Amino acid sequence: MHTNSLISESSPYLLQHAHNPVNWLPWGTYAFDKARKENKLILISIGYSACHWCHVMEHESFEDEKAAKLMNAHFVCIKVDREERPDVDMLYMSAVQLMKGQGGWPLNCFTLPDGRPFYGGTYFPKEQWMTILENLHNLYSNDTEKVLQYATELTHGIKQGELIYSGKKEEFVVNYSVIEKSITNWKKRMDNTLGGPNHAPKFPLPNNYSFLLKYAYLFKDAEVMKHVDLTLQKMAFGGIYDQLAGGFARYSVDMQWKVPHFEKMLYDNAQLITLYSEAYRCNNNSLYKEIACGTIDFLINEWLSEEGGFYSALDADSEGEEGKYYVWQKDELQELLGDEFPVFSDYYHIDGVGYWEQSNYILMRNENIVELLLKHNLTEKDLNRLILNCKEKLLSKREERVKPGLDNKILASWNGMMCKALCEASLTFNNVSYKETALKNAEFILQKLIKADGSLYRSFSNGKSKIDGFLDDYAFVIDAFLSVYLITQDEKWLNLAIKLSDYTVSHFYNPKADLFYYTGNSNEKLAVRTTEVNDNVIPASNSQMAINLFRLSKITGQETYSVLSVKMLQNVAESIMQYGEGYSNWASLYIDLLNNVSEVCIVGKDVNEIIKSLYEHYLPNAIFVVAASGSELDILKNRFVEGKSMIYVCKNRTCQLPTEDLKEAIRQIESNS
Repeated sequence: MHTNSLISESSPYLLQHAHNPVNWLPWGTYAFDKARKENKLILISIGYSACHWCHVMEHESFEDEKAAKLMNAHFVCIKVDREERPDVDMLYMSAVQLMKGQGGWPLNCFTLPDGRPFYGGTYFPKEQWMTILENLHNLYSNDTEKVLQYATELTHGIKQGELIYSGKKEEFVVNYSVIEKSITNWKKRMDNTLGGPNHAPKFPLPNNYSFLLKYAYLFKDAEVMKHVDLTLQKMAFGGIYDQLAGGFARYSVDMQWKVPHFEKMLYDNAQLITLYSEAYRCNNNSLYKEIACGTIDFLINEWLSEEGGFYSALDADSEGEEGKYYVWQKDELQELLGDEFPVFSDYYHIDGVGYWEQSNYILMRNENIVELLLKHNLTEKDLNRLILNCKEKLLSKREERVKPGLDNKILASWNGMMCKALCEASLTFNNVSYKETALKNAEFILQKLIKADGSLYRSFSNGKSKIDGFLDDYAFVIDAFLSVYLITQDEKWLNLAIKLSDYTVSHFYNPKADLFYYTGNSNEKLAVRTTEVNDNVIPASNSQMAINLFRLSKITGQETYSVLSVKMLQNVAESIMQYGEGYSNWASLYIDLLNNVSEVCIVGKDVNEIIKSLYEHYLPNAIFVVAASGSELDILKNRFVEGKSMIYVCKNRTCQLPTEDLKEAIRQIESNS
């Protein structure tokens, strides 16, 4: 019955709204010109394709003729995909958080015709939504000055938040007490029974556990190491992990990691692959290898495009119900599995543990395998064979169901995370196919997402690259290219990482704050130019850039990179101490400075094999510099010896005696911490 302007967009989220009776417009100058010309308030409604409550509000209000009539009459309505335009989302999320104290999606922000926000919130039920629309229209019509005042004060508040890191700083000295106090505070908020934080909902937050693993190993904190292992095992056995096909949902709504918010996101899964790979190197737990590889299999089978890019997400809903694709009923399982059901039922808790609602069960893996083997008189080999057979039957049946919607846009930053994950897994598990996929992905980024001037695009969809890249795109692609350099020893990737870093410094850096803006000089100018500092489900783009610059300083010897990295870190030292969970990527860099991380140079014909052997160990206090032959890198000059493979363990470019012996190299690295 209806088609609006979103029909010409490529974003799956925008296309979901293309047949709403609301006269949605995409973000752009046309919408703002229209609002100014007609003197109308603007509604900026932000969400993403896999967002359950976005779908609920669409169905209740945006598909409703009465609500749409009100919206069309009094507002210019703009729909934004937050994954395509995180800069827009960041600005208006800041506004809503200032007003309400919290945010979320769908994000609905009302602005003046010039885009300055004055009111907003997240999900609104239909009746409340209608009331808000009427009230805001009447307020603007009858008391325009009050609306202008609200907008001026709110915009000022957002700008003040951006000034928090500006000003002269004292001399910066790293001190163990910062990490010690951070961990002491963090321990109070740990759930040491079920893993993760001591509250629900529970997000995986991979970077938090990557940092805690690093800290626990280097500072020999058995309590924290136990917590990390507990968390990784509980997540792996829980409903948050797709026990049939692999891959993690976004978070668990409860304390047990049982009931997930069923959407699957590339950024979660890519980071969790890296985390489980690191944890496997630390303790050789076969479960961690199984989970990392199972997640990779899911992503390659379901989300890898022909060109080599990875898609973004799977919806939480199918056929209008959240989780319908993933859950099972007992009689359905009994019919499908027959005599195998009793064992399967015990293995995956088709009982009170796994029961969810409306006769549905979520598969939760049983941790007590010994008891199960004794009960059913099975060997472990027999059990594994039976479970594999059951999984194949259920996956085949699940294929007959209506799949959740796929968001097939390809984002630079998330693909950077995935490329790095594949590099890590290829070395950790000595898997050549992962390396090949990582290289294909890196070439995709190079060919489709890097412009002729060396800058990045944000997104690739339907054969087209679009939207200038944001800071997170640069940060995670640089990180990926440094990982590709390691697995290939090809300095082409190192040079690309350097060029992208230099571009970022030139176009994003804010010298007043010693941090990077989220938007570059070429990005569209918004009401406020924002800065992303807090580590969240995705680490802050600033923290990742600080780590990139630090690594590049160690590899290239360029002190300017190191100086800038340390200046950036200085901004958040106090915050690390107070709330480590929100600054864990920064804290990882802090430990590198505190520990004076080693540069490990590997030069010679067997460099690839040496790297693989080193990745059989957990060495978080080392940055690798590699070359199969001679190199012009200052740290590698005159280190190549024909017919040999030499390992140099260095600190601040001062190296110990070279060795060809792997055990001796590991001893040197570990004694350097």
